[in-house]
Amino acid sequence: MVDHVELPPHRFAELVAPAIDRVFLAGMLAGRDGGGAELSSRYGGPAATGFLVEFRTRLAATGGTVDGPGFAAVTRYRDPAACQRVVDKQVAHGMLQRVPDGGCCATERGLAFLSELFGVHAEVTEELWAGQDDRVERLVTALGRVLAYALLLTEDDEPAAFAAMAPPHEPDGTPAGVLLLNRLGTLRYHRADAHAAAWTAAGHTAASIAQLPPGPERLAIEQETDRRAAGPYAVLTAEERLAVLADLAALPG
Repeated sequence: MVDHVELPPHRFAELVAPAIDRVFLAGMLAGRDGGGAELSSRYGGPAATGFLVEFRTRLAATGGTVDGPGFAAVTRYRDPAACQRVVDKQVAHGMLQRVPDGGCCATERGLAFLSELFGVHAEVTEELWAGQDDRVERLVTALGRVLAYALLLTEDDEPAAFAAMAPPHEPDGTPAGVLLLNRLGTLRYHRADAHAAAWTAAGHTAASIAQLPPGPERLAIEQETDRRAAGPYAVLTAEERLAVLADLAALPG
């Protein structure tokens, strides 16, 4: 039956991207509304915690650092000077500290915040995806294989957003819901790099691609993005790709 499934990696990359976005954003919004906003306020609010939340999959590890090129890649659509001012504020709050290459790492206070944030995410994903244990476990396993293969495929590439965020921090005992949330989030950066490579090859900048309207040129860039994002999904069989789509579609959120 697997031989009759028509779902090549580039087509899967197109279909899975919005499914990943939907489930990931549902989990993050649940985290914000289910205790994350209150937690952030105790540490100084978004002005103190914003980049810690964004870079949590790297910064939560003791000694975890986001380097300068990785920071620039993740924030490629934002004004660099404005981003540095935000970092300055979070340094002043005692949540981040700068490293010599222009990147940053979490302070002890920042690590304490992230530890609590992972706890919030554990609680909200358990509630959000209650009764979906088998589905969550299947997705965790499949996406773990995809991430591992993506790391192999990109290990010789120039530094980019995916390299800054992968592999996600997964200490022993991390609940399946948190594993799924963070694996989904990390995979989004792989596609973000593929998209940046596609619009760069088409002669665009971060500013110009943001202004490009729908049409043949935008469609061609999206198709090239799918092609560039497809590589890691080759580790799954066509049947497994269908199962991932079905499991993502069935998750509440």
